[in-house]
Amino acid sequence: MLLEKLNFSSEYTILITGGAGFIGSNLCEALLQNGNKVICLDNFATGKRENIKPFLSNGNFTLIEGDIRELNDCETACKNADYVLHQAALGSVPRSINDPITSNDVNVSGFLNMLVAARNAKIKRFVYAASSSTYGDSKSMPKVEDIIGKPLSPYAITKYVNELYADVFSKTYGIETIGLRYFNVFGRRQDPNGAYAAVIPKFTMQLMDHESPVVNGDGSFSRDFTYIDNVVEMNIRALLVDNNDALNTVYNVAYGERTDLKELVELLKQYLSTYDSKIEDIQVIYGPERQGDVPHSLASIDKARKNLGYNPQYDIKSGLKSAMDWYWNNLK
Repeated sequence: MLLEKLNFSSEYTILITGGAGFIGSNLCEALLQNGNKVICLDNFATGKRENIKPFLSNGNFTLIEGDIRELNDCETACKNADYVLHQAALGSVPRSINDPITSNDVNVSGFLNMLVAARNAKIKRFVYAASSSTYGDSKSMPKVEDIIGKPLSPYAITKYVNELYADVFSKTYGIETIGLRYFNVFGRRQDPNGAYAAVIPKFTMQLMDHESPVVNGDGSFSRDFTYIDNVVEMNIRALLVDNNDALNTVYNVAYGERTDLKELVELLKQYLSTYDSKIEDIQVIYGPERQGDVPHSLASIDKARKNLGYNPQYDIKSGLKSAMDWYWNNLK
């Protein structure tokens, strides 16, 4: 088990906001398997009850139905926790373009509420989900943590504001914070449905249903796709690090390689066709580019390697094979 290898103590109680979501539920699972007590705070706006259903009978798991936009809910959740893994947010660039006010309420006001609650509860460390969208229009490649551009969407603005607030709270109140800039995370439990579904689960379900996936643009846009187990590892490493120089900063969470969308679809077809040979012959449709999309994304993970000992175990191919197995066996 990953956490056993990292020697993460089972005596700690961890609050996971957005614990019923894709990333949050995987963090819940890993920590419960390690013997930790886990508090999950979720309002089920995007989280799913089925994601946490297996945990409800576990005596170490506590579900608090609440909203990070309510300070009282945040303080109730923080009261008995040692650490916070803050995953709650309204994701998606298109959603933020369609409804910037709600994205700001959740991602900025909710984030501030959690920081205040964590400060008041004297939480040991506040690790939060940042985003690669913060790099905005920066042309530098690979993306290095201290070189960013101007945000290209309301969502990107909210995630950058999170970093600014975390920095100010660290300096002003002495809270230990670490931000994790996620790069296109994928894997088990990622929702394939809805208008704002991520590209991998969306394409996966379309292919399993023998539908042609629609790629935004000509397929040349590329991403540093990052398997969920790499993300779980980084969260735990962020909780474990005891070097003050490694705290109160942000880290890229990625594999460090990029894959364009054309290659991605071919890999999905290849792996899914082992379950259903007809998938190999499905044609791909190429449509218009999507507003607010960054053309290319590639992370440098040197800082995480150096300061946190991060060594991602899953590349795009091994991650996709594992993810496709989960989708076929759970959603087909």
